[in-house]
Amino acid sequence: MVLATFGLMKETAFLINTARGSVIDEPALIRALQANQIAGAGLDVLEKEPFDTEHPLLHMENVLVAPHIGGATQEASTRSSVACAKAIDDFFSGRTPEFVVPELRDLLS
Repeated sequence: MVLATFGLMKETAFLINTARGSVIDEPALIRALQANQIAGAGLDVLEKEPFDTEHPLLHMENVLVAPHIGGATQEASTRSSVACAKAIDDFFSGRTPEFVVPELRDLLS
């Protein structure tokens, strides 16, 4: 996302990124925030993780950075637990689990 794109946003807008850090041009985001082109940002990811504690975004009043835990919800935990239990049951029942690391699929055949 280039600085010109930030210029298309309202000054009251907040950028939210829960995808990948690399989808945001961080230097352009910093400049847009410093120029008050947008109101702020909520980031669950940064381009480089683990992030440097001196990263400018971590010290901006109008930015909230979470440690890549946006997907850590109770619902996600429940779905993961159920999928894991099903895979264990499939394996011990002689079925190929739905989600198998490709390199291991041949070992289960």
